[in-house]
Amino acid sequence: MTIGVRLKEERSRLGLNQTDMAAAGGVGKTTQINYEKGAGAPDAFYLAAVERLGVDVLYVITGERRPSPADSITALESDLLDHFRKLPEGEQGYTRTMIAALAEKAGR
Repeated sequence: MTIGVRLKEERSRLGLNQTDMAAAGGVGKTTQINYEKGAGAPDAFYLAAVERLGVDVLYVITGERRPSPADSITALESDLLDHFRKLPEGEQGYTRTMIAALAEKAGR
């Protein structure tokens, strides 16, 4: 997958059209189209600007997603974590073993 394809993927993920993404990056719509087609490469100024929109610039450049921040966990995950933290250390170990076994059985 190319930088252009990943850039288009990020734009779509954020629900932006090419005109809006281009404007945010300080370029014209034609330049945005060319970036997405691979006919040109975005510079650091463009990437810094679109990062402020929520574009995962590391992903665009390398193809690897950055880890999600810890505060992005779901309410269910947060609830489970809160309960886990209240368990004594020994029971946390049993819980980890049980979850690992369940995940392995589920094929993850």
